Amino acid sequence: MKFWKKAILTFALILPVFVLAACGKSASSTKNTTVKVGIMSTDKEIWTDIQSRLKKQGVTIKLVQFTDYNQPNQALEDGDIQLNAFQHHNFLDNWNKKHNTKIVDIGATYIGPMRAYSNKIKSLKDVKNGDQISVPNDPSNEGRALQLLAQNGLLTLKKGVASPTIRDITENKLNLKFTELDAAQTARSLNDVAVAVVNNDIAAAANLKPANAIAVEKITKASKPWVNFIAAKSAKDKDNATYKKIVKAYQTQRTADLLKKVYKGSTLPAWNYKF
Repeated sequence: MKFWKKAILTFALILPVFVLAACGKSASSTKNTTVKVGIMSTDKEIWTDIQSRLKKQGVTIKLVQFTDYNQPNQALEDGDIQLNAFQHHNFLDNWNKKHNTKIVDIGATYIGPMRAYSNKIKSLKDVKNGDQISVPNDPSNEGRALQLLAQNGLLTLKKGVASPTIRDITENKLNLKFTELDAAQTARSLNDVAVAVVNNDIAAAANLKPANAIAVEKITKASKPWVNFIAAKSAKDKDNATYKKIVKAYQTQRTADLLKKVYKGSTLPAWNYKF
């Protein structure tokens, strides 16, 4: 009987030690969350820096790089990634309608004016009758490219069309010929056309200098559809605490400085921009 009393007493004394040890381990451990983020390859330097900063906060970012605009949203919808950062609102609106998806913006990143480049002429005023011009072939960026040309008097577009295509050109006095290409191919077409209208990130990947552009899109209050952002699969993701950390890490002066460096001054931080 004495043996059992002694055993019970010993167990009672040891038990709190185990409980405290277990609690101590739980309190000191840090949960590490991994998030796969789809980006365009030109944004790697920016996101690598954010990746490093978030690691200290217990968030591991795994970057998945894409080279064209047709893949990141599908990867997000399929669950291959949890976030992506490559598109503007107009592009997403068209994507959601076409694919019946509900992808949402959870935080602004930057806005990059579209530019026209040429290896053959120095100004859009030098465009000649019958010249060939390449533009992106996706609905939002093609419209944006055509609007840039319209701003410079090369053509007239049908009024009231948010995302015009070449079929919405109502006046083309110079009988210009248009080549519709995947956005990633526009920069590569410069030797084959008189003018190529190129997205900002594609131009950066092709080492096209913004200073050498022969026309630049004007940024006004009407530019809001062209603001880029971090996207998630659905509206409920806006409340995800980890995703909020990622947005907060992006929207800093450090990132703004990196954008200036990586894009050589061609982009503007959009999170504090007043449209």
